[in-house]
Amino acid sequence: MKSPDFQPVSAVAHPNIAFIKYWGNRDQELRLPCNSSLSMNLSGLETCTTVRFDPLLHQDHFLLSGEVVKGAALERVSRFLDHIRSLAKLNVYAHIESQSNFPTGAGIASSASAFAALAMAASHAIGLFLDEKDLSRLARKGSGSASRSIPDGFVEWQAGTGDADSYAFSIAPAEHWDLVDLICLIDSSHKVVGSTGGHALAGTSPLQSVRLSHLQQRLEKCRQAILRKDFDQFAEVVEEDSNLMHAVMRTSSPPLIYWLAETEIILWNVLAWRKEGIPACCTVDAGPNVHVLVLGDHADKLQARLSELPGVQRIFRASPGPGASLI
Repeated sequence: MKSPDFQPVSAVAHPNIAFIKYWGNRDQELRLPCNSSLSMNLSGLETCTTVRFDPLLHQDHFLLSGEVVKGAALERVSRFLDHIRSLAKLNVYAHIESQSNFPTGAGIASSASAFAALAMAASHAIGLFLDEKDLSRLARKGSGSASRSIPDGFVEWQAGTGDADSYAFSIAPAEHWDLVDLICLIDSSHKVVGSTGGHALAGTSPLQSVRLSHLQQRLEKCRQAILRKDFDQFAEVVEEDSNLMHAVMRTSSPPLIYWLAETEIILWNVLAWRKEGIPACCTVDAGPNVHVLVLGDHADKLQARLSELPGVQRIFRASPGPGASLI
């Protein structure tokens, strides 16, 4: 019997910045989170991925920015593709080419855009046509935060009770709020301990249970602030949640300390500028780089100020972005 004629499929996805953070899994294999989270997709930053399944291949081949990927990174991609092969009931390997226009592994949610783009491209390339909910569930199995890069704009990922109901959905479209994310890059090197390793350590911190105990209230407060475009309330809850996550990281065993001195300098200055009346706040993912969120009318002024701070190598500017899509 003639082998299926698989065609290459390309998809694009954006990283996202979490306002209410995801940290810690209750199921590492399925990446079921300890808590629900809220985020915004980042327009202007993207990962483009092309997948072609080939019956003649004896293993998956992966090119990242033109370089052949082997070892643990390839194994992670192949394990993810195994989920797709299982859904399609086809045992066929793939050739994957992917590239991003921002640093990977530096705490700018590169795995979110990578696995969201891979989920969309690979599922279509093998003949699966999943709806948004099931695409989000699929992307989650590659990287938890990737589930949030599937829907459009401002997104909530519900923790759910199991695999079937742990997925993300849009709470407001990208054009809902003119919010700008000024991402201050102070270190583009790859993290020594990535997010996957960090999630596994979350439960070793005595503060994780404290963080989770009031998380639902923070999530509700943040959701309402987004829907009402209430920046003061938004800033308060976003910074509180970020600080709580990093408190858990710092008190894990072993401790994870991602911030640098330059990280602190940005945080101090943004707090001072907000007291001057500039509507801006900070959040930091698993890395040293700082996301400074500001209302659009003030973005140019704030970007100029941030560029003058010590250690700021580059500033990526992003607005609320769309969900993953085929190219």
